[in-house]
Amino acid sequence: MSSIAKTKSVGSSGRKNCGEIFWRIFYTVLLGLLAFTMIVPFIWMLSASMKHELDVTKIPIEWIPKYFYPNNYLEVWNVGGNAKVDYHFGLAYFNSLKIAFFNVIGAVLTSSLAGYAFAKLKFKGRDVVFLLYLSTMMIPSQITIIPKFVIFDKLGMIGTHATLILPGIFTITGTFLMRQYFMQIPNELRESAKIDGASEFCTWWRIMLPMAKSSMAALAMMVFLWTWNNYLDALVFLPNWRLYTIPLALTSFIEESNTQYGPMMAAAASALIPVFIVFVIGQKQFVKGLTAGAVKG
Repeated sequence: MSSIAKTKSVGSSGRKNCGEIFWRIFYTVLLGLLAFTMIVPFIWMLSASMKHELDVTKIPIEWIPKYFYPNNYLEVWNVGGNAKVDYHFGLAYFNSLKIAFFNVIGAVLTSSLAGYAFAKLKFKGRDVVFLLYLSTMMIPSQITIIPKFVIFDKLGMIGTHATLILPGIFTITGTFLMRQYFMQIPNELRESAKIDGASEFCTWWRIMLPMAKSSMAALAMMVFLWTWNNYLDALVFLPNWRLYTIPLALTSFIEESNTQYGPMMAAAASALIPVFIVFVIGQKQFVKGLTAGAVKG
């Protein structure tokens, strides 16, 4: 009887393992197909960016061009001054990188300082202030456009990159992310630093920041992507083409070349290069940083 029971248990466990393997393979294939459908537009964009105008609209689609046509990129970047119209794409690239650099540095510093204060410092009304601060996330950014415009106009900043840099160095999401991470760090480390005579700033700089590298990297990536794709604020506050960022440069390029799909795709592909580089370099830190504050809150 015992041998029969063992045989039945082995058979049931084997069927269970086979069922688990089947569903695991099924879900993997399903997710792979869904991921492929999201990648297809990017593949078509890269393919079209290297085609002559007549080859872009061919049916069936030639995913790999018979011959590559790099003139689309040369026209977008005006290499050698041979483009019909200079779209100043390089200048827009520089403007976007400059704004993104200041926003990333400023947002990481302010968010880490505020997150440390809300997580470790005890002061009257701390939790109330933090909840009020988080509640501002419910306000759509479009509603604050007019007040920001009035304030910047009074300060004489309209038509400068400061209108995008100053609001960008403060982020509610970043403060929340850093606070959640600092909450996990034992208070004993901070108390030990105080016993050794370290100030709060020294404790934040020498102890807390080195331990929060993954969260800071995740925050830096998010701020970079937000800044790089910021279209509405740039449209409202930057009236001069010399100040244009990548989203505005892409829009003006599409409006003036709405039938030239090759150059349009070349411009779009060029705009994705920094985003792709940042994601590839910081992918692991991004995932690690986002999950770091999810354990304790």
